[in-house]
Amino acid sequence: MAKTTLKVKGMHCASCVTVLTRALHKVDGVSLAVVNYATEKATVEFDEGKTNTENLIQAIKNKGYGAEIFAEGQPQREEKLRKKELKELKWKVILGTFLSVPALILGMSMFLGLGEIPYKDYLLLLLSTPIQFYLGWQFYRGTWTAFKNKSANMDSLIAIGTSAAYLFSVYAVIFAPEEHQYFEVSAILITLVLLGKYLEAVAKGKTSEAIAKLMKMGAKTATVIRGGKETKIPIEDVKVGEKVIVKPGEKVPVDGVIIDGHSSLDESMVTGESIPVEKKKGDAVIGSTLNKQGSFIFKATKVGTDTVLARIVKLIEEAQTKKAPIQRFADVISAYFVPIVILLALVTFTVWFSLLHAETSFALIAAVAVLVIACPCALGLATPTAIMVGTGKGAQDGILIKGGDALESAYKTEIVVFDKTGTITQGKPVVTDIIVHGSISEKNLLEIAGSIEKKSEHPLAEAIVNRAEKSRVRFLSVSSFKAIPGHGVEAKVLGKQYFVGNIALMRKKNVLISPLLGELATLEEAGKTAMFVAQGKKVVGVIAVADEIKEDSPRAVEHLKKMGIVSYMITGDNQRTAAAIAKRVGIEKFFAEVLPEEKARHVKELQKQGKVKVAAVGDGINDAPMLAQADIGIAMGSGTDVAMESGNIVLMRNSLLDIPKALKLSRLTMSKIKQGMFWALIYNILGIPVAAGVLYPLTGWMLNPIIAGGAMALSSVSVIMNALMLKRKKL
Repeated sequence: MAKTTLKVKGMHCASCVTVLTRALHKVDGVSLAVVNYATEKATVEFDEGKTNTENLIQAIKNKGYGAEIFAEGQPQREEKLRKKELKELKWKVILGTFLSVPALILGMSMFLGLGEIPYKDYLLLLLSTPIQFYLGWQFYRGTWTAFKNKSANMDSLIAIGTSAAYLFSVYAVIFAPEEHQYFEVSAILITLVLLGKYLEAVAKGKTSEAIAKLMKMGAKTATVIRGGKETKIPIEDVKVGEKVIVKPGEKVPVDGVIIDGHSSLDESMVTGESIPVEKKKGDAVIGSTLNKQGSFIFKATKVGTDTVLARIVKLIEEAQTKKAPIQRFADVISAYFVPIVILLALVTFTVWFSLLHAETSFALIAAVAVLVIACPCALGLATPTAIMVGTGKGAQDGILIKGGDALESAYKTEIVVFDKTGTITQGKPVVTDIIVHGSISEKNLLEIAGSIEKKSEHPLAEAIVNRAEKSRVRFLSVSSFKAIPGHGVEAKVLGKQYFVGNIALMRKKNVLISPLLGELATLEEAGKTAMFVAQGKKVVGVIAVADEIKEDSPRAVEHLKKMGIVSYMITGDNQRTAAAIAKRVGIEKFFAEVLPEEKARHVKELQKQGKVKVAAVGDGINDAPMLAQADIGIAMGSGTDVAMESGNIVLMRNSLLDIPKALKLSRLTMSKIKQGMFWALIYNILGIPVAAGVLYPLTGWMLNPIIAGGAMALSSVSVIMNALMLKRKKL
């Protein structure tokens, strides 16, 4: 299956989304089509053997809209198109204001005490006609497109409403001068709608600021070594495997691995972490991060669209086109809403004119007010704008959320299952205790154990060697080295026989370990792995190794507890070690002695308990089945390929504290979506009856279409502004 993103032009409201989604799904070979009104993009998955992007674009064009392949990684082009749209809308608003304000003054001349103005009606006709047919042409075009698709949209409401007011006014001027005309109503309405669209476009631009900032952060040039010389080239020309020089204050141009030198890098643009990270030979560097002090040379490993930054941008762009399940509710309403509103407007006119015998102009204005106030734009914007702001805010904090569906699942999370190694713990064993027995010194014990384990490839052996190097002890000559699988090692040091390993090895070699059994129990209770060191049949010490708990793990569990979320730990360790680690972290429930392939089964069993939503946290490699089984998979890892692909949420900082932050962000985002939908629906439910004149018999109050138009424009802008308030929330 292939996947493509198309930039769609000409969408006016949520009902356009419904038309295009249906059109794309009708194309043979299309398995999934998601159209996003806020981002003006369509993401389509299709079978290349049955169709292609040209057919998809044609399907959109057949419905009267424009489309082209969305060019990823070209922020300048996106920004240019957005500025062009804003410029055109601004010009239309200025022209509309220039013509409609005098029309409003003329139309209300008697009310304003200006008296009777000669040729007033003809002046109004002159002022309103260019607004109706030049500035309002886009509404007629949209209405015609909808009509061809056997549907109706926002443009239909505006075009029908303003045309009714305008044409009635033309009739009044030519054939019935005694009738009041409403040129100023249609003129002001069109101008207000255009103003609303302009404000909406400005606000929508702010929702995608996170992507724009990330894209602008990229380096523009790179200094590479070619032919033994330093050469400055555009970043696009850097090739994989090339040696790249980075000097103090420069940005790292692409991803790579340091081969010479060291420095500290500001990686906040990727991880959200403000503290610079020390980098040395062999460490990975991320493109577009800022070099603070030293100079270094690195080998380019990923360039262009393969870099971490490019992948993050693509991830966020895809996330912002994915719908939350709650959006389907708005889509269904929008599909039926406009035709119902047109019917209600006709009923309003009929009731006032035929049953209540009101004047034609009165009935007409009531119908126009119904058409204008009921525009469903705010409903269509509630979900996508909140998702855009939510995913953008998450990205700035190093939390990558893969779309609205992930946000909604995270919002309902009741249980979080943590993998232990590399997630709760550092994932790298370190020596925690050195206990000597007899006359041997701690330094001498470390010399012997370090020298022997240097010949071993076991992770626990590496921990002892690292401690020996850190303590700067000397490495002694070792002979007759032999690894004993599942037990430990044996070797001769300075002609003496030594054994280093677990209790099973000591028993096998008949080593007397009773003097240290108390210390062994204490170490194991603390979740540490004890390795005995014996000279011949005599034990000389114990070295304890443990995978240290990350500093922020207990705090993360505590934050989740305060949020009402239950934490579980899952590990392959034995019951005693698992219990010790769980206790230190603050987790009360855990699964021990679990094989990697069994982790997904445990998650599935938790999901069946009351049908709760379960999040699983892992490093994204051996935990992939568990992450896939969970309702929400949270992958640890600073931008690794597997981590990005396996989780619904990726934590770039590798910090567990970002888990409660991600879940809080999902709750805040869903809250904004629900608020937007509530107010959009309430606005229409209350506004339509008032516009229809339900209150007129009781209060004598009638909603002017001009006020209805202003309220309609403000409703859309208010929904977007409410979503933008997410940016100010502290996670």
